[in-house]
Amino acid sequence: MNILEVIRQGGVVLYPSDTLWGLGGDATNARVARRIAQIKGRPPEKGFVILVSDVEMLSRYVKNIPAIAVDFLEKQTHPTTIVYPAGRNLPSEVMAPDGSVAIRVVKKGFAKELIKAVGLPLISTSANFAGQPAPTSFDHIDKRFLDLVDYVVNLHRQKITDRPSRIVRVYADDTFEILRP
Repeated sequence: MNILEVIRQGGVVLYPSDTLWGLGGDATNARVARRIAQIKGRPPEKGFVILVSDVEMLSRYVKNIPAIAVDFLEKQTHPTTIVYPAGRNLPSEVMAPDGSVAIRVVKKGFAKELIKAVGLPLISTSANFAGQPAPTSFDHIDKRFLDLVDYVVNLHRQKITDRPSRIVRVYADDTFEILRP
């Protein structure tokens, strides 16, 4: 089975995102979100970062895109995850308890092409067990993950990433808060 089939059938994949190596799958599938939370050993009520391929896809999963978010999307030079006040068309398992949702528009690379090809937003969470440091390369991933997922991408394994995305929370009144620089 190829990666597109695995994702479309509700599988969990280990893949290089636009920042770190991550665990992912169909963000519209509650079962996938629960399984990823279980694999990582993280609380099920903690939301996930969702990756989309472009602003058109983004608009399907947030109720409103505040103007300040558009500015961030146009001017970002480093991958930036934006926490929107309210998600839609997503299961509660991927959103925060208050209904907000963290989404990053991927600008380039393998993750962008994967999202475009599968036609679905992807969950993106670092490939580490809860409480452990995020891996900066494929070699730093706990090898137990290889048996816990349904597919492991065989690309960019030598790539080293030293930091995750920046996280910015935007509000409906066009104010914002930087959660992670």
